[in-house]
Amino acid sequence: QVQLVESGGGLVQAGGSLRLSCADSRRTSSNNGMGWFRQAPGKERQFVAAISWRGGSTSYSDSVKGRFTISRDNARNTLYLQMNSLKPEDTAVYYCAVARSSGIATTAGAMHYWGKGTLVTVSS
Repeated sequence: QVQLVESGGGLVQAGGSLRLSCADSRRTSSNNGMGWFRQAPGKERQFVAAISWRGGSTSYSDSVKGRFTISRDNARNTLYLQMNSLKPEDTAVYYCAVARSSGIATTAGAMHYWGKGTLVTVSS
């Protein structure tokens, strides 16, 4: 059974930082790309960042480029998202996901497995 568990969310002031983690206890992401998506209240789930399975390629949405950094530690089966210079519009539930392929996947339809999400709230 797939188990992706996100952690690290919370309440932070605008301009602050958070680091999200996604533990892949079943090693589902072996040889697969991974990504972060987010969903704000009343809005559709949107792409945030993606990384290939070896970590050599990354992709970011324009809204987070230069502020967020995605990384992974395959030895620890863990995906990370370092979020700096947070803005109130970054407030959302953040989900990690495993792609169907080994490369970069930037759409929800290209993802195979999902975590249950962690809430990030940025106050102004």
